[in-house]
Amino acid sequence: MKFRGCVWALSVGGALGFVPSPVQRSTGTTSLQSMTKGGSSDGEDRRAFLTKTGVSGASAALAGITTAAGLTSQPQPAEAAYQMWEPVPLPFEDTLYDISFENPDHGYLVGARGAFAETTDGGKTWLARSFTNLDPEEEVTYRFQICSFKDGEGWVLGKPTLMLHTKDNGKSWERIPLSPKLPGEPTSILSLGPGKAEMTTSSGAVYVTENAGRNWKAQVKETIDATLNRISSSGVSGASYFTGSIVNQVRDDLGAYLAVSSRGNFFLTWEPGLDFWIPHNRGTPRRIQNMGFVEGDIKKGLWMTLNGGKLLVSKDSPDLTADTFEFKEADVKTGGYGITDVAWRNKDEVWAVGGSNTMYVSFDGGNKFSFDKSANNIPGNLYNVKFFKEFNNAGWALGSNGLLLKYVG
Repeated sequence: MKFRGCVWALSVGGALGFVPSPVQRSTGTTSLQSMTKGGSSDGEDRRAFLTKTGVSGASAALAGITTAAGLTSQPQPAEAAYQMWEPVPLPFEDTLYDISFENPDHGYLVGARGAFAETTDGGKTWLARSFTNLDPEEEVTYRFQICSFKDGEGWVLGKPTLMLHTKDNGKSWERIPLSPKLPGEPTSILSLGPGKAEMTTSSGAVYVTENAGRNWKAQVKETIDATLNRISSSGVSGASYFTGSIVNQVRDDLGAYLAVSSRGNFFLTWEPGLDFWIPHNRGTPRRIQNMGFVEGDIKKGLWMTLNGGKLLVSKDSPDLTADTFEFKEADVKTGGYGITDVAWRNKDEVWAVGGSNTMYVSFDGGNKFSFDKSANNIPGNLYNVKFFKEFNNAGWALGSNGLLLKYVG
């Protein structure tokens, strides 16, 4: 499918306003109103009941998924060397997916079953948020996966497909309608400042808006499927590896993207200015679990986690046109437990998280890791670790069962 600089025009009249309201639910209106969980006793009771009765079932399902991916719900019998994170209490126990801060004090947290919380004290305390004209039964069907804030403007992305936008630090929200012609489903959204954002889709499309989501301009000329079909039919050596759909799209600090095949048998890279994605062989018989950037910069290298708890790191300045990258295996004793995410706090300090809430730290740039016991006695799995360079390198780790860890050093 060709994009060729197309612009998707969206109906302004279709946007729905989300206005803070501490008391009432709106009826007979298109407004969706933001409120705390305690704003309506009826809504709170039903929401609380659904959350409590659904947590055990959701946790069991997650346990099955993570076990199949090489994770486990049992603590790892490893020697604890550090304890550099502390848990932060939350008003719900749902799986957490993303966290973002508009400034050092004000931020948002999103997760499964409509989990949505706000902090105004740097993450010390969190207040659950809701939207008053969404029934509790409907609200818990949404899985909020991405949130992004910058300069007072923010975006939240959920499934079933739902995009929310605020221009006033989250005081009010509007629902952004998306064109039915959009290739694939939205997978990520990044706030770039007033009126500006960057969105990706499951088909490998990259779009930019400069008018708060009313129009989106394509940055890639063809979908990943079109690229793979063209390469596979061209007789390129190794093209048979390039099959499957795409997951785990991530962006570096300068706008380059990395995507992993859902089968874990190859990955792709894209940089601003390129017409299409470039596929790369994984170079190992093991399945790719996740990938990302060294220090958030594709020019400094890539990291790759494999099933069986393996972690590989590429050298600086990788050749993005090469079929395979040169990776070096890190010394991390996981005992076969899967690693789900990796993040560089600075050039030397690197963190990896995974199944059974295991955490590992390296102080030599990712060559050798030691075990950290911060979440060793907490059941569940960690899925995401993030550091905010712009806010004094504040660090957060997110996991199942409402687990939020704050970096304390």
